[in-house]
Amino acid sequence: MKVALGPRGGQQRLEAHSPTHPASCKFLLVAPTRGSEAATGFENRSNRVDETVLAASRGAFPEGQTSITLGSIVHDGAIHPEPTVRLALSMMNRHGLIAGATGTGKTKTLQLIAEQLSAAGVPVFLADVKGDVSGVAAPGEASPRVTQRATDTGYPWKPSGYPVEFLSLTGTLGAQMRATVSSFGPLLLAKVLGLNDTQSSVLAMVFKYADDRGLLLLDFNDLRAVLQHLSGAGAAELEEYGGMSKQTVGVLFREMVQLEQQGAGAFFGEPEFDLNDLLQLAPDGRGVMSVLELRDVQDKPALSSTFMMWMLARLYHTLPEAGDLEKPKLVFFFDEAHLLFEGSSTAFREQVEQVARLIRSKGVGVFFVTQSPKDVPADILAQLGNRVQHALRAFTPDDDKALRAAARTFPKTSFYDVEETLTTLGIGEALVTVLNAKGAPTQPFVVHMIPPASQMSPLDEGEMQRRLNASAQVREYATPVDRESAREMLAARAADAARAAADQAASGAPPTATKAGRSRATREPKSALEQALSSPLARTVAGVVTRGLMGALLGSTRRRRR
Repeated sequence: MKVALGPRGGQQRLEAHSPTHPASCKFLLVAPTRGSEAATGFENRSNRVDETVLAASRGAFPEGQTSITLGSIVHDGAIHPEPTVRLALSMMNRHGLIAGATGTGKTKTLQLIAEQLSAAGVPVFLADVKGDVSGVAAPGEASPRVTQRATDTGYPWKPSGYPVEFLSLTGTLGAQMRATVSSFGPLLLAKVLGLNDTQSSVLAMVFKYADDRGLLLLDFNDLRAVLQHLSGAGAAELEEYGGMSKQTVGVLFREMVQLEQQGAGAFFGEPEFDLNDLLQLAPDGRGVMSVLELRDVQDKPALSSTFMMWMLARLYHTLPEAGDLEKPKLVFFFDEAHLLFEGSSTAFREQVEQVARLIRSKGVGVFFVTQSPKDVPADILAQLGNRVQHALRAFTPDDDKALRAAARTFPKTSFYDVEETLTTLGIGEALVTVLNAKGAPTQPFVVHMIPPASQMSPLDEGEMQRRLNASAQVREYATPVDRESAREMLAARAADAARAAADQAASGAPPTATKAGRSRATREPKSALEQALSSPLARTVAGVVTRGLMGALLGSTRRRRR
């Protein structure tokens, strides 16, 4: 029998030959990889990591700096039992990527990083798409798997729960998240509604009209009222903006109704969520984790991902400049990040890139979590300085092309064949490169990740409900506020016009010119330049450009909470 280790000591190939028919009776056994959670002790534990590799890793991840522990070096099938691979807290606002195929350990990596950020006094925002992150609120339980991983990595594992506030877009699984239609902006709303470029430009024009007329767009009822007004009695008022077709208005109405039927109507309105609530510290100094529960809106990925983008853009707008800090003010995790970019417009992607590039100076770090690096546009991927890459799969020619492209984005290393390593990583292993204290990327190392300290399964329904009932934040946002806005203002205007018409009809007096008519009759003729600047085309272009560039990034000043 011959035994051969895989390319990095991963899969073990055992070839056995029959003594009587050596050529015809040959079979192959494949043993579990060392990093696999299904490992049965078959691997060669006598291997030791080469001292040259260890010396290089110690130089790349020096001790003495406040940091997040990721795990231990893996090389040629051996795990060095010392958790030397770290991510400096001061580099967390250089953003990062956690990627890998389904089931390779991305969520657990996110969990262990978030835990240590909280322990270091850094607030964290993360999305719980599948409902399996809520366990961060409860201490983990020792098990043979956890014990073995802690032993393999030399990590002093201790169970611990962390301070958590649960948030919800529907209000059923946490504090009700709300944003006004006006602050959400036409660019992000067009992404949620799935509009094309023409429909998006019409929506931007409607927002411009509402701004000019002082009509507050707080919820969908307000937006619907403005659309009905402009497609009916107020159509003439829109002529100076460029006008809109009834077909486009019909599309907007249908998309809004569809979104409301999916339960998203409760998301738009007041009181708007105060983003300062994401920056809380617990009484013991640990950062509060704000967990957005998305189990009940899994069928509306565009809404959840775009809402998180709105939060990030608003944070950029409201937070003061902070420069380089010893630790970030907040770290933001975009789980299932590919949903953010699917079907997105060029303007939307440019805005995401701009926010990612600029929000670093506000002390906010952003980590995108997705299956493949190709899910993130190249211009945005270039802004991500820290990378934790779990295993990639190459089952199709497109997968193989994406694998080669991903391998080329890593720094050079003589210790690993990067392309082959990416396909042979075990569960809970990752190829890691981070920014060092000087801001330069380290060479990549295969890392056996440490186990999370909190519960790795969801909270049961009883415990979840108990925590929601005890949350002051849930109670604070439970009751909606409906103050005077566009719908009420347009209704009052229509009632005034109806009464005036009735009075005129009763008196038999001829109709009087409208305010708009009188102003046109008495106004001095415009110069040629004024006519050009006030033309419908110029006004429409100005509105779209202003909204596209500023949008949620430079939205209206957040109102003080009631």
